[in-house]
Amino acid sequence: MTQKLKIASTGQGTPLVFIHGWGLNSAVWQPCLANLQTDFEVITVDLPGFATNNSVQLAEYSLVEIAELITLAVGKPAIYIGWSLGGLIASQIAISHPKLLLGLVTVASSPQFVERDNWPGIKASVLALFHQQLAQDTTKTISNFLKIQAMGSPHIRQDIKTIRDLVMQYAQPSRQVLDDSLSLLETSNLSEQIQSIDKPFLRLYGKLDGLVPKQVISRVDEIVPNSQSYIFEQASHAPFISHQSEFLVVLKNWIAQNFTKNT
Repeated sequence: MTQKLKIASTGQGTPLVFIHGWGLNSAVWQPCLANLQTDFEVITVDLPGFATNNSVQLAEYSLVEIAELITLAVGKPAIYIGWSLGGLIASQIAISHPKLLLGLVTVASSPQFVERDNWPGIKASVLALFHQQLAQDTTKTISNFLKIQAMGSPHIRQDIKTIRDLVMQYAQPSRQVLDDSLSLLETSNLSEQIQSIDKPFLRLYGKLDGLVPKQVISRVDEIVPNSQSYIFEQASHAPFISHQSEFLVVLKNWIAQNFTKNT
């Protein structure tokens, strides 16, 4: 039987569940939490095989299975906020468990990360290279991925240092977990399924993002016309790090517009 995921919870109010991206862990959200926990219940979760959940093993490392485990651990309706790969997982929760979803926020994410069938995205060869690098040196691979995430940011070195210092509080996941979770970015396509999402849906993007091309924004606008989007003009792939104050203002304003305090 699969172990139950550990979660961390602080504060009171409408529950906000934060899901991290590939290769990292829930510590990336720490700079935002102090600002939010006075008004909300802030819940963070590490993906199976990562940080506090490093002992959790899955028979199949899939979006559906991870979504099931996270909603089981949270145990109540919540606003799900997912960054990058975490955005895919949060979207899967919205699709598979609509009754447990109050609202959805995706950050620097896409329903399909790989460029294929006229969909803008990362070239498949880039992710294939990451798979090869993982087999040789996992630490160097994560380091290179951090550089890509911050590329284009006006303070790239500081962003990389901030993220690295946060996530290195925990041991790195195994090469197998990194390989399996990277495959989710490589193979997942929720572009049709997200059309079913009928709860408040906010999409946040960095204009300088090297992993989620700006063409994705208009494509998702067409697919989910009732969703809202916001672009951080000077941000790359981690706007909640590089533009924390703006990120928090946008997020809190959206929540205030769509939810009462007693939701």
